[in-house]
Amino acid sequence: MKIRKIGPNNDLQDISSKKRKPYKIIIFAVALLSTAAFFGFKYLKKPPAAICLDSDTKVYDQYKDAVVLIKHSYGYFAKIKGTEIPISVEDAREETVFGTGFFVDRDGKIVTNSHVLQPWNSSNEQQEKVNATIRNVRLKIASILTTDVTEDQYQSFIERNWRIASAYDEGEGEGDYEGEGEETTEESAGEEFVSSNEQEAETDSATTDIAAAIPVKEYVSKDDIEVYVKTIEIAVALHDSNDEWLNCEIEKVSEDANIDLGTLSLQNHSTPASVVNIINLDNAVKDDASLSPGQKAIMVGYPLGMDLAKTDSGIKVQLYDGKISKESDGNKIQYSITSTHGASGAPIFNECGELIAVNFSGIDEVQGFNFGIVAKHISSF
Repeated sequence: MKIRKIGPNNDLQDISSKKRKPYKIIIFAVALLSTAAFFGFKYLKKPPAAICLDSDTKVYDQYKDAVVLIKHSYGYFAKIKGTEIPISVEDAREETVFGTGFFVDRDGKIVTNSHVLQPWNSSNEQQEKVNATIRNVRLKIASILTTDVTEDQYQSFIERNWRIASAYDEGEGEGDYEGEGEETTEESAGEEFVSSNEQEAETDSATTDIAAAIPVKEYVSKDDIEVYVKTIEIAVALHDSNDEWLNCEIEKVSEDANIDLGTLSLQNHSTPASVVNIINLDNAVKDDASLSPGQKAIMVGYPLGMDLAKTDSGIKVQLYDGKISKESDGNKIQYSITSTHGASGAPIFNECGELIAVNFSGIDEVQGFNFGIVAKHISSF
């Protein structure tokens, strides 16, 4: 039985219906929250924490496919009146260096050292050596290249006549260009007597006539010659590959001399499917103050480049371990891992397999004193 009462305006109201309205609102709110929780929970929850791999072997197995061997060939080039040509002469030959890098995403991006990407700037000593070669090559080209040589003949002309430029540089005279020397024959003086004065006069006259007959060579101005160094080819090989190289392009090189980092990427911008686990920078140790001497340090890389990497069953990456030797100075950290040329750019992990640094230098004369750029700089770079 429904109970009604007379309202202020003599309207009858259903008291039982009025009492039920708050319960309907509560039920609706609960249903709405349940639906939101059902569909939105996966977006609200935090990503799972990184699992500690807790052994060198597990770190190696997890990331061996993500670490690559880098081969970088570079050489000298000259731009003469706007025409670029490669320079391949005794003073300036093509060179090849090896390094290490590692994949950090599925788009083929690789982190390594800047000095692997620009080896001609790897040290002050190297920079001075390269700059001296550039000056030397520029001056030698200017000493032999004449204006009558056409652009398509620049390279062959310079290579053919480089010995002349070298002789000139050593103070032995200019010499004759290849194919331009003139043959001379000796003639008998005859029996007629000639006085010394007459002979000198005739000699002077002949010399003047010969000099006037020789065309004057015009040389290309050194101001029209630019010499520089650049990459010829850069490629990477994967662990367990059979000497197969994947072409890359350099993306970025650090402008800070204290941060030896750089990135390159595969030309197809796709990380190979064989690389199951990239090195996730989200799990890297960004608080370098937490890295203490005595803690584990593990390197996966390619010391000595192809000399150690190449085996009868393909290219193999290597694992070396040690301990952190010194607290971070904000840019680099020292550790006792065995390393040498070729391991530049190798990832350094802690005992859980979290990235702590990128290997970049050591002391050639003795092992166990090596350094890495701390991982916090990768993200900011």
